[in-house]
Amino acid sequence: MDDDKSQLPAAADTDAGRPHRNFYGRRKGKTLKQSQEAYLQEDLDALSPGPVGWDVNPARAPLDLAARFDGKPVWLEIGFGGGEHMVHQAAQNPDIGIIGAEPYINGVAMLLGKIRKAGVENLAVHPGDARDLFDVLPEASIDRAFLLYPDPWPKARHHRRRFVTPEHLAPLARVLKPGAIFRVATDIEDYVRQTLEQVPRHGFTWLAEGPSDWREPWGDWISTRYEQKALREGRTPHYLTFQRDAD
Repeated sequence: MDDDKSQLPAAADTDAGRPHRNFYGRRKGKTLKQSQEAYLQEDLDALSPGPVGWDVNPARAPLDLAARFDGKPVWLEIGFGGGEHMVHQAAQNPDIGIIGAEPYINGVAMLLGKIRKAGVENLAVHPGDARDLFDVLPEASIDRAFLLYPDPWPKARHHRRRFVTPEHLAPLARVLKPGAIFRVATDIEDYVRQTLEQVPRHGFTWLAEGPSDWREPWGDWISTRYEQKALREGRTPHYLTFQRDAD
């Protein structure tokens, strides 16, 4: 995700017992190409992680991840943007199942095109709000999570819209296994500040011993288009690694 998606808030639907959740951001941008429309029509349903939406799962029954991924460990990418990192990780880790959550349909379409090209089969896609996915992920079911270049919401009055707030971090902590890794990449210094302030409050330990631990990318990193944009505009990426504490 990046600041290109930041738009006006959209009120959440409260039908079927769904809690009121404001959504901030765009769900669709430029007109999709015909090929992208085809990806959505032909591929998206088969990539579902299971019943996530309130219309199909009003009881909020937990997803059966063991059945969906044949017992593989499961990773989660929150806001996968154009999907390049997610597909890269899937190709490098065929024995891992990866779920991506992204409400921006243009990004979802881009991901589907990359999946076709790469031929990876260990992915699942939730084209919507990560909070709805958190509702139905079983407790302590995720081995690793990624939050890469999230919407920065730079104005102080909008900081509560950032992902690194209790509304998101508490359910994330619930679904991560003890010892699970949570990676955060951002080029916004104030986002680093808020991340280091908030994430440890929700049962995580920052794994850093020296400056290289946040200045240098992870060994399996692939630079995304959002990172390239940050570098072109003179901003410095930060790479933060946290570990979920044992309860």
